Amino acid sequence: MTESHEVVPTTWDPTGFRDGIESTLQSFVDGQASWLAALGEDAQRLVEHARVSVSGGKRFRASFCWWGHLAIAEPTDHVALLRACASLELLHASALVHDDYMDASDVRRGRPATHRAFEALHRDNGWAASAAQYGASAAILLGDLLLSWSDELLRTCGLPPDRVLDALGYFDLTRTEVVTGQFLDVSAQARATSEVDLAMRVVRYKSAKYSIERPLHIGAALAGGTPPVLDQLSRFGLPLGEAFQLRDDLLGVFGDPEVTGKPAGDDLVEGKRTVLIALALEVLQGSDRDLLDHSLGKPLGEDEVSHLRELITGSGAHERVEHLITELTDRALDALTSASIRDDARAVLRELAAAATQRTV
Repeated sequence: MTESHEVVPTTWDPTGFRDGIESTLQSFVDGQASWLAALGEDAQRLVEHARVSVSGGKRFRASFCWWGHLAIAEPTDHVALLRACASLELLHASALVHDDYMDASDVRRGRPATHRAFEALHRDNGWAASAAQYGASAAILLGDLLLSWSDELLRTCGLPPDRVLDALGYFDLTRTEVVTGQFLDVSAQARATSEVDLAMRVVRYKSAKYSIERPLHIGAALAGGTPPVLDQLSRFGLPLGEAFQLRDDLLGVFGDPEVTGKPAGDDLVEGKRTVLIALALEVLQGSDRDLLDHSLGKPLGEDEVSHLRELITGSGAHERVEHLITELTDRALDALTSASIRDDARAVLRELAAAATQRTV
């Protein structure tokens, strides 16, 4: 592996922290590229797409891992902790590559999704067989590679082995939960099921736990946190994670494409059976209900997206989700107030809670 030259934040500077995570990830990919280059041009292409996949983003998972550790104790090795936090961003990148393929998404962060990029590469070179199959294969394999790397980066982060072993237990849970949650989501779409309880279960296991609760656990475990303190962090992290995903669901329908980097109403086109949609279908009746239900997962023009947005808003679902986000966030902040953690961490976790639930992207 190449020597790391990460940017290490000494006080909470979100931009500096994101730069540190970016540097850590690129250094790690450099190390992988240094020996994979011997496998030839195709391996180099895969690594370069891995580099693109881990670049940018809000770094919420890494941030909550960092402050899960600082909630218990100051790190003795900032660089090693930064590497541990960055492992969660590799996991996230893996999930996004697979998610984009399963959802048939064309774009990720304003760039072609991995399967689309490799599909175009195949087509542009006039290669044999199916361009779509080549793109699908590349996305599956790149996602698997990033998942493997996430485990490697955490195991080799440089923190004490006993602490890393404890953290790996939570990391194992995280991966099992997010994969199972993703399958719940896929199955709900396949059955065209729109039940609020099921949609909330998907929110919890596909996103809420792996976005906030488990990163807090991993960071705290790396600091030697006890089970009672980790339970307190759950009472903060789980409802906050649910609020975080509900905000994402709103953005998936009502977000500005110039800000989100995804097409207008992308979740509607992808057929996402979210809490927002389930709440709307509970209220809408007759032709309006049928139109929303039957439009999910189909190509939609701007006017069609606009009309569906009006139906959802008119049903009161948008307002109900906003209310639920506020309720969950308040519950999380109440738990944070009484948690037995360091006060400096408590203050930053409040800032992160606001950033996670009040965002526009």
